[in-house]
Amino acid sequence: MEFKIESLNRLISGSLVTSHRDNTVIVTINGNERSLKLIKMNGNELEFILDDKFYTARVIEALSSHIKVSINGQHVYLKKHSRLADILGKSLSRSDRGSSESRISSQIPGRVVGIMVKVGEEIKKGDSIAVLESMKMQIAVKAHKDGIIKEIKVKEGSTVARNDIIATIE
Repeated sequence: MEFKIESLNRLISGSLVTSHRDNTVIVTINGNERSLKLIKMNGNELEFILDDKFYTARVIEALSSHIKVSINGQHVYLKKHSRLADILGKSLSRSDRGSSESRISSQIPGRVVGIMVKVGEEIKKGDSIAVLESMKMQIAVKAHKDGIIKEIKVKEGSTVARNDIIATIE
């Protein structure tokens, strides 16, 4: 992802490397790997610590091409990847492989905003199991096969990391 700070005349590149259960996120900024500790995520606001410094980020504007964020009062423009929909589609379709698996996992880190099924409910391949939200974007977690919901491992309002188990099917 590329981003631009309003007072600078150059683009800065950054990417998410990995996230951990302890709310630590590893990111790269201009090729340098850094550890970012998430403190609070609430709607369109985020509090985090980066390089032992506290930051508050608030989404000001979210358009299809970019997101305008205020970080400690400094405006930052995040340029969305032009192929974001394709990338998410490929990521979501990966659950089709290994259809013998009984686990349904999250494709993104985020907050659970909805659980669409109950334990014991019969579902079909492609049915929505839960809805996750990350950076004001919602993604449905879908079943990769027909079956019966054996267990739901998350609660509405909880946060999940990428590849966390959402539910199991039998």
